[in-house]
Amino acid sequence: MRILAVSGIALALAGCMQDLGPAGDTLARDAAKGVVNSVVQTRFPGVNAEPYTDCIIDNASGSEILQIAEAAIVGTTQATTELVADIAARPETVRCAVNNSLAIPGLTL
Repeated sequence: MRILAVSGIALALAGCMQDLGPAGDTLARDAAKGVVNSVVQTRFPGVNAEPYTDCIIDNASGSEILQIAEAAIVGTTQATTELVADIAARPETVRCAVNNSLAIPGLTL
């Protein structure tokens, strides 16, 4: 019963975020960043997760961001972790992460 209630809240929140336009997008991205940051820190302890988190969020689709943001409400699952890992492995995400971690002005790969 509790799972149904939490799922209903997550679906309602996802619908509200979409209806809010740019404000909903910002809310979803912020919620997703917290989840992604936690996943990155868990998988790579000691690494500054922020540059990787930004790259993962920037290279996720809108529906992926909503899926990840829902984990902020219902909790991170193996599926959430796998989704974050899949996005992190995309060539554009890897390129972004390398550029952000090098942080050499004017250098892009």
